[in-house]
Amino acid sequence: MSEILFETIDQISRKITKRELSPVELTKWTIGRIEQFQPALNAFITVSEEQALEQAKDLEAEVQKGYIRSPLHGVPIAVKDMVQTKDILTTGGSKILKDWVPDEDAVTVRHLKEAGAIIIGKTNLHEFAMGATTENPHYGPARNPWNLKYTPGGSSGGSAVATAAGMAFGAVGTDTAGSIRLPAAMCGTVGIKPTYDLVSREGSLPFSWSLDHIGPMTRTIKDLAIMLDAMIGRKETSFTQAESFKKLEDLKNIKLGFYEPYMYSGIDSDVKSVIERAFKQFEILGAEIIPVDLPGIDKALEGLRTIAQSEVVAYHEPFLEKYSDQYGDDLQYRFRYGRGVSATDYIRAQRIRKRFIQSTMDQLKGVDALIGPTNVQIPFEIGTMVPEQAISNMFVLGKTPLANILGFPALTVACGFTKEHLPVGLQIIGKPFADRRILEIADCYERSESWTAALKKNQNYVQFNLS
Repeated sequence: MSEILFETIDQISRKITKRELSPVELTKWTIGRIEQFQPALNAFITVSEEQALEQAKDLEAEVQKGYIRSPLHGVPIAVKDMVQTKDILTTGGSKILKDWVPDEDAVTVRHLKEAGAIIIGKTNLHEFAMGATTENPHYGPARNPWNLKYTPGGSSGGSAVATAAGMAFGAVGTDTAGSIRLPAAMCGTVGIKPTYDLVSREGSLPFSWSLDHIGPMTRTIKDLAIMLDAMIGRKETSFTQAESFKKLEDLKNIKLGFYEPYMYSGIDSDVKSVIERAFKQFEILGAEIIPVDLPGIDKALEGLRTIAQSEVVAYHEPFLEKYSDQYGDDLQYRFRYGRGVSATDYIRAQRIRKRFIQSTMDQLKGVDALIGPTNVQIPFEIGTMVPEQAISNMFVLGKTPLANILGFPALTVACGFTKEHLPVGLQIIGKPFADRRILEIADCYERSESWTAALKKNQNYVQFNLS
């Protein structure tokens, strides 16, 4: 049974379509897996067992009539508890919303349901998505399935853990400075932050209106494409159809830009070795990795902090008037920082951002995408972070904030393991609305390596690690 829970969405879809596998049976097995490993991993805040089984029965009846909505028909998917779900508790990882049961789905959840996905539960996260570790003071920390003493990254940590540990076939995450890509990389999975506004944010609790993105997290790039299609609202698409993207046999004529001063700053030597090996594989596949410049990057990234912390205070101000003492300590620190941002500071940061986007577009002429590490450090040990550090953790752990200030599509693909057997992710950042292009590039690399089989192949290792 555990073997099938590590199959890809594509493989599961074929079995359901051929009636070799029942959505109800698959949902029950997934719930059983959650019950087995939730105590150790704490990936979920809410498991929607009753609703999921009702969905599964309806979808199974459709299968019996020969109706398949999409490759996600009957497939259990998890949703970050930042994204509202009809009739299912949505907390934002906070005690302030501990009793909130929305009466409608977020747009992206509605699209997933229309595609036939089964919502298996709501995943744990850093409180209100404001941190890189998923150490939640109200619902407990999510734990990295490769080593329980480490965090899974954040803020979509529970989504990454559920996907990596066979508790869901994919998950919805949100990403303001790397909250999809960083935990995906640190848990050995894949994830994409789509181009800004490609996936609707309606119905998701905001961190920063200017920087927030919603995207999928899965175990393979192929599955990532399937979920992204559904979340956008494309109907009856699959990986092999023209509306998704084409399968590249090699990367000849692909030019990948690399800005070493940023991408390698603060990098762990072990992580760097993994990344350099991945670079060599890209070159073997025919890609050319060329140096580029990113003038103004330091000011732009500082502007990201200004924009994010100003906007988050604006959103939470009504809650702070009534419930200020119910927020975690690290959020209290963020709010104090955000209140110090003036309107002049905010406008200046947005102007700097606009100039940086244009200059980066100029640098990318003749270049297909940017390449570099997703995480430059291994995860922190649980309990080692103090509140004052939380605001900087995303910048310390990874190179993900760059794509958020740009608003460009960015994904992470598994590229190896450190000597401590902790996953490392490689990041590809594309041009605006070139989401399919970076998926094509990542898929070609992924198929040339064995890293994507690691979660399934090493499930005995993971299972031993959790025992």
